[in-house]
Amino acid sequence: MTRKLARLCGAASLVLTAALAAAPALAADAQAQPQPVPYPAPIPTPRDTPYVGPLTLDVDATDQAHAIYAVHETVPVAGPGDVILLFPKWLPGTHSPTGSIDKLAGLKIYAGGQRLEWRRDPVDDYAFHVTAPAGAKALDVRFQFLGATSARDGHLQVSPQMVEIEWNDVALYPAGYFTRDIPVETSVTLPQGFQFATALETDHTDGATVHFKTTSFNTLVDSPLMAGLYFKRYDLDPGGPARVTLNVMADHPGDLAATDEEIQAHKNLVSQAYKLYGSHHYDHYDFLFWLSDRIGGQGLEHHQSSEDGTGTNYFTDWAHSAPERDLLAHEYTHSWNGKFRRPADLWTPNFDVPMRNSLLWVYEGQTQYWGYVLAARSGLISREQAIDAIAATAAVYDHQVGRDWKALQDTTNDPITTERRPLSWRSYERSEDYYSEGQLIWLDADTLIRKLSDGKRSLDDFARTFFGVHNGSFITDPYTFDDVVAALNKVQPYDWAHFLRERLDGHGPGAPLDGLARGGYRLVYTDAPTPYFKDAEARRHIVDDTFSLGLAVSTETPGQVASVLWDGPAFKAGLTDGDKIVAINGEAYSAETLAKAIKAKAPVTLMLENRKEVRSVTIPYTDGPRYPHLEKIGSGPASLDAILAPRG
Repeated sequence: MTRKLARLCGAASLVLTAALAAAPALAADAQAQPQPVPYPAPIPTPRDTPYVGPLTLDVDATDQAHAIYAVHETVPVAGPGDVILLFPKWLPGTHSPTGSIDKLAGLKIYAGGQRLEWRRDPVDDYAFHVTAPAGAKALDVRFQFLGATSARDGHLQVSPQMVEIEWNDVALYPAGYFTRDIPVETSVTLPQGFQFATALETDHTDGATVHFKTTSFNTLVDSPLMAGLYFKRYDLDPGGPARVTLNVMADHPGDLAATDEEIQAHKNLVSQAYKLYGSHHYDHYDFLFWLSDRIGGQGLEHHQSSEDGTGTNYFTDWAHSAPERDLLAHEYTHSWNGKFRRPADLWTPNFDVPMRNSLLWVYEGQTQYWGYVLAARSGLISREQAIDAIAATAAVYDHQVGRDWKALQDTTNDPITTERRPLSWRSYERSEDYYSEGQLIWLDADTLIRKLSDGKRSLDDFARTFFGVHNGSFITDPYTFDDVVAALNKVQPYDWAHFLRERLDGHGPGAPLDGLARGGYRLVYTDAPTPYFKDAEARRHIVDDTFSLGLAVSTETPGQVASVLWDGPAFKAGLTDGDKIVAINGEAYSAETLAKAIKAKAPVTLMLENRKEVRSVTIPYTDGPRYPHLEKIGSGPASLDAILAPRG
């Protein structure tokens, strides 16, 4: 050992000796690593057993000025002890935990006249704990639902002319039970002079207060109420197997003016649906249909009704309202697809058990397909309008560059992960594409069945096989992926599992457009929009140049960029949806100036303003206007035309 090494070893020995001597002191002073605090007991798992007695629910909806509903509820209890009351969180139709717990206020609970303190569950903020005292037979619950008073606060439900009540907003229910096992007696007090519609059955009225027959909490939440000052009813199926009513409410009496031909198209919707599905799963069905610029638009399915809200010009400007007229066909189809037959992993025993959305491409995607098909077959839209709508859908999804990283299957998680919030880069982030790309997949399947069977069978046969079972039954019939595949194979043998998984899990390139080619059409672009495309622009309040410059611009705030196509010309030039176009090629912005610049087939220079900063960018786009169309292939009959034709 060298003298230097010996010195080093000696020094190390001294350091080690000192460390060992200090070890007990260090151990005494050492800080322990944190450990998790144990979670409280979980909310009881729902059990399929009758609840102790009927809840009573009384709602006062007369405070229109403040959009406030006053709620009085009694909840029977079996004895003393902890009671957990739940506010509905996971809502059918939204497929997500979107219950409006933020709008519940003023909660007070009593028993025998004594006020009881409640506490919110520290893990589940939709759950409220309260201790029922000895001798208590019921809890007396009072609170308010503070409805939105402006669009920034959420969906508008109250105006001077209308009131919309979704019962999940105004009711608490006991934990630990299937909601189908909880009976409830409900009443509502409406503004004077209002007429109402709901799938609930009326027991009696007492002035402005309506009392409904006892039903289950599950059915209550699935049966919203709509009331209005200006109201009209149409029987859509006189003498049919079950009453189907179109209940129309409007901001103004004149908005209710519908022609006989327009109402006949809605009657045709019912008859064409019966011819498609060969069944019904309700003893009555109510369209709750409002035409309003004051109540928020809506499309929400229920088993025996639907909430359908659109603009005031639905009837009065029939020539231009086609982009709104698949709505009723879509929501009506949900009575079969989504309410009667429902994905097994989406069905839950109550409204606070999480949903799983893996089959929304059937629940929503096939409904989107049948919505347009039934709208065309019934005359709600013309064959040409349906063709133009499909062209627009095909073009959007053929430009959906987010497919490269995100498969369609993953978009079924979007209701939960994004909760339908606006997205800055929709074409890249992909938002709920299971709807309209799902529509293209089912067109693909329909045309393939027709080809393989030499025109003897079609997706109509699947609809009757899959949704037509148990005619007249209201009991939900869950299904799995394997059930869908089995039903397709029953109609037409094929490797449908591979067919579906390839489209659900694949990354393109491009949208699944084989159904167009088999249907006798191809997607092309021309320099003029279709009438349907122009009407859709007006409905969405945009100038849509997505397929040329790669952007859309608001018409409500002229010049405001509404969307930018990921990796399109505008994107590459640095535009975002926060920009406002001030000038185009040196001229002040207008929709006409923008159209002129694109038609010039020369680079477009924009003056932009964003957050008080001004900049100039040039988009080197020179191909002129591009709008989607479907072009017929060949001269023979096209199966897409046959799909859209009414059934005799």
